Amino acid sequence: MSTGSNVKNSENVVHNKPRSILQWAGVFRPHSIGLFVLLGVALVSGLSVVNTTHKNRFSFNELQELREQANALEVEWGQLLIEQSTFGVEGRVEQKALDQLQMHVPEISRIVMVSRE
Repeated sequence: MSTGSNVKNSENVVHNKPRSILQWAGVFRPHSIGLFVLLGVALVSGLSVVNTTHKNRFSFNELQELREQANALEVEWGQLLIEQSTFGVEGRVEQKALDQLQMHVPEISRIVMVSRE
């Protein structure tokens, strides 16, 4: 009887080798490997969504800054147009005085300076 129990014990020792924690958890089973692949795909997909969202927000902020610059340039352009039209008025007045009123610039000898005194 002791021989028979030794055989059983020796068989148990052979079959009961210490297993690693990965083997114990069943990581190397085919359905577990598929699950880990799906988990990896979901993780990569989530990280790509986060990266894309970050890039979109950064681009949107840059777009807003460029729009503000464009508005500032439009305001400056309008001010320059007003300034140009203001300076152009003097030339038009002179041209109308010459054409419509037949006015001309007097000779230097005919100009009289008036003092305040």
